[in-house]
Amino acid sequence: MAYASALIRDPAQTYRRIDAAGRTATADAPALVQLLYDELVGALRAAAFAAEQGRHAQKGERVQRATAILFALDAGLDFEKGGDVSATLARLYAGARATVLKAALGDDPAPFRETATMLEEVGAAWRQARAG
Repeated sequence: MAYASALIRDPAQTYRRIDAAGRTATADAPALVQLLYDELVGALRAAAFAAEQGRHAQKGERVQRATAILFALDAGLDFEKGGDVSATLARLYAGARATVLKAALGDDPAPFRETATMLEEVGAAWRQARAG
């Protein structure tokens, strides 16, 4: 019964959870990293939209999600194998977290969008590296 009431309350959220579970069930590590980038960019763009609309609770939820993903990406870095690339990504993630948390205090959507665009480029490079 709890599942049915959650589905009725927010069917879009329920669909996203089911979709994410399906995509992660059979994904390898590089595919999971790609999924994290996609989810991160989506959370940042949603935070920007919420900031524009004055939806503070929704913005807070998206900021929390984006920050958690940035921490997860950072925690997954392998400094022994990744060397300078891992160090660069660690600085990028720390800077992105600082920008997102600072932006969370205001209503300007620009920092969310700028951070999303930057991380979308990193995600695209990751996708290209996986394909090549």
